[in-house]
Amino acid sequence: MREEYLMDGKVEPTNEGYAIAKITGLKLCEMYRRQYNADFISVMPCNIFGYNDNYDPIASHVVPSLIRKIHIAKNQNAPYVELWGSGNARREFLFSEDLANVCVFVMNTYSETGFLNIGMGKDITIQNMAELIREIVGFKGDIRFDPSKPDGMPQKLMDVSRITALGWRYTTDLAEGLQKTYAYYLTNQCSGRV
Repeated sequence: MREEYLMDGKVEPTNEGYAIAKITGLKLCEMYRRQYNADFISVMPCNIFGYNDNYDPIASHVVPSLIRKIHIAKNQNAPYVELWGSGNARREFLFSEDLANVCVFVMNTYSETGFLNIGMGKDITIQNMAELIREIVGFKGDIRFDPSKPDGMPQKLMDVSRITALGWRYTTDLAEGLQKTYAYYLTNQCSGRV
């Protein structure tokens, strides 16, 4: 998805509220910039994960949901863990420290009207993500998918060519970010500190 594709079609129905809220924030900054000649800058990140994530069984996003479910399955010595969808949907993920880093980078180097896509520029299937998390968690059981549950959009991948042309690139690869996130989960979430 390139930046200029924003609002050139319908939003995905299972994400409608979230998508509209995100678009509203971007447009609000654009209008403030225009009306007040203020240096408002927006970024559009891909899926973010990391420390202090939301592990709620109902309201969590992909990575914390997978970490929680797979961790519980491991602790219960379950033969398998069941996940929503087919596992074929593709998503792009970025570690939260890299998002913080790029926001500072953008504030110091960018002052244009348009927002910037932020991400790694590569995606992974939910099935492959679940398998990577299974390995990090140390769960020996199977991963099963329930295709009667929604997948959402088939693919969410950002075109990050504008931000990379400005000289920024993520520094935390997916596996490293997941290992850090799981370690944080074990220390804080499982201990009741969060």
